[in-house]
Amino acid sequence: MSKTILITGSSTGIGKATALHFHNQGWNVIATMRSPQNENELTDLDNVLITKLDVLDLDSIDESIQKGIDQFGQIDVLLNNAGYGAFGPLESFPRENIVRQFNTNVIGLLDVTRAILPHYRSRQSGIVINISSIGGKMTFPLGSLYHGTKFAVEGISEALSFEAEQIGVRIKIVEPGMIATDFAGRSFDFQVNPEMEEYQELITKLLSVWQNPDMAVQASPPQLVAEVIYEAATDGSSQLRYLAGEDAHQYIAARRSLEDEPFLQNIKKQFQL
Repeated sequence: MSKTILITGSSTGIGKATALHFHNQGWNVIATMRSPQNENELTDLDNVLITKLDVLDLDSIDESIQKGIDQFGQIDVLLNNAGYGAFGPLESFPRENIVRQFNTNVIGLLDVTRAILPHYRSRQSGIVINISSIGGKMTFPLGSLYHGTKFAVEGISEALSFEAEQIGVRIKIVEPGMIATDFAGRSFDFQVNPEMEEYQELITKLLSVWQNPDMAVQASPPQLVAEVIYEAATDGSSQLRYLAGEDAHQYIAARRSLEDEPFLQNIKKQFQL
């Protein structure tokens, strides 16, 4: 019997690439998204169930999981992929934006995971793969909110792995570097208050680096992350963390080899701070 994966945030980027990759490998795919009525690429594929799931809506989480079980019999892998990035000076963010960032990237991930654990426990089997980032192990300027959520995902996943092992469940973390998706477009919350002049030089320098065409050239395609996710789902190991992208390997190697001060100085140099 074919195995089944449930993916949150399947409408674009890493989520869609992963849905297509697993489908091509013969898996059943539960492709969840907030606006399934707008999907037109996955709809005609066999063994792909498209359902509405918003990680901020508990009912939609439960319904998607149940629909997947009803159609395919069981769920073998959960990919917690839904999320977005909030960047900018902390002072510039309304509190509701701060809450939404953590609710989406952290609480939503916890809610989806918590909802599927009874199914896994009843089967004494299952895998949870959480999309983190190199931004869960290191930081860039103006990313206190985004990095805060990804550091949280790292800690949650590592701690959860101990208890999950007791019910036959493995926890995995995938840490992409820069990926060529719409992360800095639709899935992005960049807050700037022009009245806070003290931050403007930092903002300008950050944007100049982000908007450099060389950065886009260095970005890895979503398909690369999908392949790493597939490896995490199928390698049969207890490995916790998987890097995705050449830049991810380079940054994390530097983070491991350097003390805080020289590493942070290198980040400042990159942004000409």
